[in-house]
Amino acid sequence: MMPHKINRNTEFTSAKRLLQELKSRLGAINEELAPYQIKLILEDFVGLTPSQIRFSDDLDVSREITEKVIRIIEKIEKGTPLARALGYRDFWKDKFYLSEDTLEPRPDTETLIEEVLKKHSNTPPKRILDIGTGTGCILLSLLREFPEATGVGIDLSKGACETASLNAEQLEMKNRAEIRCGNWTDPLKMDEKFDLIVSNPPYIPSSEIANLDKNVRNYDPILALDGGKTGLDPYKNLLPKVKNHLVEGGSIFFEIGINQDQDLARLAEDSNATLIRVTKDLGGVPRVVEISYGDK
Repeated sequence: MMPHKINRNTEFTSAKRLLQELKSRLGAINEELAPYQIKLILEDFVGLTPSQIRFSDDLDVSREITEKVIRIIEKIEKGTPLARALGYRDFWKDKFYLSEDTLEPRPDTETLIEEVLKKHSNTPPKRILDIGTGTGCILLSLLREFPEATGVGIDLSKGACETASLNAEQLEMKNRAEIRCGNWTDPLKMDEKFDLIVSNPPYIPSSEIANLDKNVRNYDPILALDGGKTGLDPYKNLLPKVKNHLVEGGSIFFEIGINQDQDLARLAEDSNATLIRVTKDLGGVPRVVEISYGDK
């Protein structure tokens, strides 16, 4: 039997009716994933958990909120990933707005944050550079952990720069995070130096783009995915240049793709640098490399 659709013209909707609508329509798409999606949507837009709604008989939801929730359901029904339907993604300790010009931040990238915190637990960086900043999730998460630090995020995409600026403003870090548009290190002054340089650049080989999961291929921008023929073009570009903007004894952390750790070791050596640590993500895949231009 088809679910009874909510009347979107009424001033208020029963919270229980809205919960049932979510269960019926999202459950029909993916029964296993639906409970997580429902919980996230209700907590964010209604401010209540499914359990709170189930055990209350007199809770109503405004038409404005009901319409927002129904629009999200409709997007998911058309195949839009949940984060894209919501317009944001949780990363580290905050929510980050997304746009068509930004990657959707993923848990694998939190490995980079964790490694930086281990490295700098006793030596907090004062200046942080994030190259290919996208939503700004790496830079802004690090600024949250290092409250005395300031930073610069660079991205080639104007739309990504606008999104990162919006996230900096929403997280009340606009006075600490400067977002610049440009290619790699080009927007930096020649004498500009940083204690910490991080990057999650495009690292997917061009030939593999077509084989990516449709939620990545159809929604993440190609500019933020395509790393050239071998996926290594960004590192080849960055490694010879970032040394000029690193203080003596400063550290560099890059996110990398599958099976790229040995290639990064070779590229680092070609640039008179050393790959001193490789860290695996929760899936056991080598994901983050630490590079030094000094002693190991």
